[in-house]
Amino acid sequence: MGRLFGTDGARGVALTELTCETAMQIGRAAAMVLTQKAHHKPKILIGKDTRISSDVLEAALVAGICSMGADAVILGVVPTPAVAFLVRKREADAGVMISASHNSMEFNGIKLFSGSGYKLSDDIEEEIERLVLDDPEEISAAMTGGANVGRISYDKNGEWDYIRYVMKTIDHDLSGVRVAIDCANGSASATAERLFGGLGATVFLFNSSPNGTNINDKCGSTYMDAISRYVVEKKCHLGVAFDGDADRCLAVDETGAILDGDKLIAIFARDMRDKGTLKKNTAVVTVLTNLGFTHFAKNNNINMITTKVGDRYIMEQMLAGGYNLGGEQSGHIIFHDFATTGDGQLTAVQLLSIVKRQERKVSELGSMMERYPQVMINVKITPKWKEAWKNDVEIEKAITENQKKLGSSGRILVRESGTEPLIRVMIEGKRFDLINDMALEIADKIKERCAAE
Repeated sequence: MGRLFGTDGARGVALTELTCETAMQIGRAAAMVLTQKAHHKPKILIGKDTRISSDVLEAALVAGICSMGADAVILGVVPTPAVAFLVRKREADAGVMISASHNSMEFNGIKLFSGSGYKLSDDIEEEIERLVLDDPEEISAAMTGGANVGRISYDKNGEWDYIRYVMKTIDHDLSGVRVAIDCANGSASATAERLFGGLGATVFLFNSSPNGTNINDKCGSTYMDAISRYVVEKKCHLGVAFDGDADRCLAVDETGAILDGDKLIAIFARDMRDKGTLKKNTAVVTVLTNLGFTHFAKNNNINMITTKVGDRYIMEQMLAGGYNLGGEQSGHIIFHDFATTGDGQLTAVQLLSIVKRQERKVSELGSMMERYPQVMINVKITPKWKEAWKNDVEIEKAITENQKKLGSSGRILVRESGTEPLIRVMIEGKRFDLINDMALEIADKIKERCAAE
């Protein structure tokens, strides 16, 4: 994890940690690095979510991009995967999404895409970091002026082009399917009704009235209680919930029970296997994927490849191995036949398509994978403990001793978040009471040694 970029772009408290100055310099450095091979006037697309700070950061990014002689094309409020799609469709040199994804309103972030629509590799991000943090004078020397300054334009058709593309990923309508949709008061608020309604589904939309400060506020994919109740109340076949920038999707069945990313990948993997479209009969997942998925894959003769956490690493593995399905428990799911990044609404469309084609209850689909009990505890840390906690003898001892007690009946994973100042303690096993006590013990030791003040 870099000094500026985490596992999903640059992120921090808007305007104090992720400042306008930093955003402008990222815009300049990105224009330098991502357009250096362009033999034409470079063009960079910019999308944003509904946070109150997104407009301000957009202005700073646009100023930085144009000061390097590149043109800035403003997409407005769109989902992150729409930026990835439109970069390719518009033949742009790069794309930028202003969003802190599932994080609360006070945070914001900057995600960068190459001209091919993929998130940047570590080495390219490191080059941008070097320019912004270590060699700003190199940026200053490359700035332009006069007639070479970049221009600003607005793409008013991008949103519709993205919606139409996602609609075309299935070959039938969704008439007869009743679906509740939680837009998290974020980017999906601009697209969900036209997308799912346009496919013929009966749509019950809520948390779709963003005001700049209510994004992810007790709604969306990180707060599933509301949609669980809503689905039962409205007698829907299922419900889907997105995060702030709509690159994640979680679901609930007709009883209100949650289907996390692992269960959704299991549903997609078996459906694609049965249709003969699952390339190399393989699904790419992460180290956080539930043990239940491992057993599901084995029982269904599906290969499973594991990467570190982050959909960018899943995508890298998919590209390297020629696979077309991957994702993580949080709901980032990648259908590489259709997209270059995780796409929450695409995921939901594919799920609804299975429900319509197979005419099965979502609870029945979800039952194909048994989820092992899992405990996850997040511990806030101070900046000085980033990475350093791994070398603490007492923390290491607490982890090792509990893993010995757990044996082969489960596993312990302690890792630093790539997007927040947190250490995540995750334990899986057959007995919830046992793993819960272990997780609390390890979390308490981390708090004692390096918790945020």
